[in-house]
Amino acid sequence: MQNFSFASQQPASSHHALDQLAQFLQRHPDVLLLTGAGISTASGIPDYRDTEGVRRGNAPVQGPDFRRQEAVRRRYWARSMVGWPTLARAVPNPGHLAIAQLARRQRIGGLVTQNVDGLHQQAGSPAVTELHGSIHGVVCLDCHTRHTRRLIQDQLERDNPQLLGATATPAPDGDALLEPMQLATFHVPACPRCGGTLQPDVVFFGDGVPAACAAEAERKMMEAGALLVVGSSVMVYSSFRLCRMAAETGKPVAAINLGKTRADHLLAFKTEAPAQDILPLVAAMLD
Repeated sequence: MQNFSFASQQPASSHHALDQLAQFLQRHPDVLLLTGAGISTASGIPDYRDTEGVRRGNAPVQGPDFRRQEAVRRRYWARSMVGWPTLARAVPNPGHLAIAQLARRQRIGGLVTQNVDGLHQQAGSPAVTELHGSIHGVVCLDCHTRHTRRLIQDQLERDNPQLLGATATPAPDGDALLEPMQLATFHVPACPRCGGTLQPDVVFFGDGVPAACAAEAERKMMEAGALLVVGSSVMVYSSFRLCRMAAETGKPVAAINLGKTRADHLLAFKTEAPAQDILPLVAAMLD
């Protein structure tokens, strides 16, 4: 097995970096792309971590806490009511569009994303595996009915007119930072069908990736000849394990990311560049 235990970092403007990425894709037309929050920042969606891989902002909602505690659900849904419209208005950026173009031209073999924003699908990428679910869906924990997030947003706005027009600092995944006083009179949405507890169709921290989704991502990695990480520090295990799986089976791993990744020691090379800048250039080179 080849040992890809070094990382050469290339600036975005480097012709060598472009050539290196283009050659990587040419050598591995069955490459699996693994994308993270960094691919969507140019669409106006904040990311989770700084260039050192340290998480920004508030502590994330833990799944068990959401299901057990009314106060946690109230805080989540109030912040989501204010923050989700920004995410819903987001459109794919040149990075998403370049990935869809590469897929149409059979320059990549598959796509797995950690993002819940649905922008890869909007851009036209087929067969996207969403490791962490979709923020645009909501599921009832009691009757298991699935609802669109738009339907629940309408319900939230009817029941909580005091938050209409509220402004707050956007946070990742349709979240927003609200003052505690704005939560006091907030009404948590209930399932329109049975009145049960609603949860966004995403994988919270403290919860595992659904088995079928994890198996699909693993199958894609096994079928691929290489792995390209785009816009992710792969700090969470659900994504890092794909890097480790690739390395353990002798498949090269590369990355386009601004800052460190958990997989730096596994990378053949890393290009420190905004995905929305470099991916369209690479796609054009492979036309």
